[in-house]
Amino acid sequence: MSNNQISIIDTHVHFFDFSHPELKWVWLAPDFHHPIIGNINAIKSQAYVVQDFRAESRFAGVDGVVHVQAAIGSPNPVTETVWLTKMNETSPIPIRIVADSNLGAAGAISQLEDHAKSKLFVGVRDFNAEPMLAAKEINPNYEESLKWMTKHQMVFDLDCEWMNMPEARKLAERHPDLPIVLEHIGFPRERTDTYFQNWKSAIEGLAKAGNVTMKISGVAMTDPFFTKESLKRWIDACLDAFGPDRCVIGSNWPVDRLYSSYDPIMRYYREYIEKLSVSEQEKILNKNASKLYKF
Repeated sequence: MSNNQISIIDTHVHFFDFSHPELKWVWLAPDFHHPIIGNINAIKSQAYVVQDFRAESRFAGVDGVVHVQAAIGSPNPVTETVWLTKMNETSPIPIRIVADSNLGAAGAISQLEDHAKSKLFVGVRDFNAEPMLAAKEINPNYEESLKWMTKHQMVFDLDCEWMNMPEARKLAERHPDLPIVLEHIGFPRERTDTYFQNWKSAIEGLAKAGNVTMKISGVAMTDPFFTKESLKRWIDACLDAFGPDRCVIGSNWPVDRLYSSYDPIMRYYREYIEKLSVSEQEKILNKNASKLYKF
């Protein structure tokens, strides 16, 4: 059955506006070269806010959006949460916020409480997590922050490449009631058969932790001239490992505009899951995200 009428909650977008007096987006600076995906000059505009996103996504059936920390380099991450909360007042679709916080820092819980002054704050992405996992380190401050997040049912959005997934699973098992979302299917860096097999084994291991959800997003980032077929085995592996109860969809917009326009990639996501029942499709497209990110 066609699922074009099932609405989507897009669980991964980034907004920015260089006219903001305090916020910084170092990764969008004119001379910044992305360490993984290289030249991203084609998306370095002065602003990209929810109305711009709505203009691009309005034909794709998107009814809600999760903003994931983007104002990297700003003096205070809470400023981004305040800015987005204000943006939501005039937004054509509801916004939820996965904010930035250094969860291992001494004042992390105080900062989380400041984020939580916004009712739109639903989780954290912290780029310090993966180096910690790679070093097999257990940081007591980090553990306390994750306990705070568990208590408040905040989502831990996790960037984690396949080789660090065994450590991510240990973290998930230490905090079994913490909702964890693996971003960008683990952000595969290569598209070789060997890499795919290593990645597939790693996500199957991670999926054994029942509190981890797979975010099917950013899938085009290291496959710039992707085809529907080239992405399919990655999506199929995600669906097989995590099942319809633990998958969500995200566009990674506007970054993935480097490789596609909005409608084709979201249409592919819809087509990849058409083999499932309608109720399972609804879970992946909106219901799982609605519950996780508190829409």
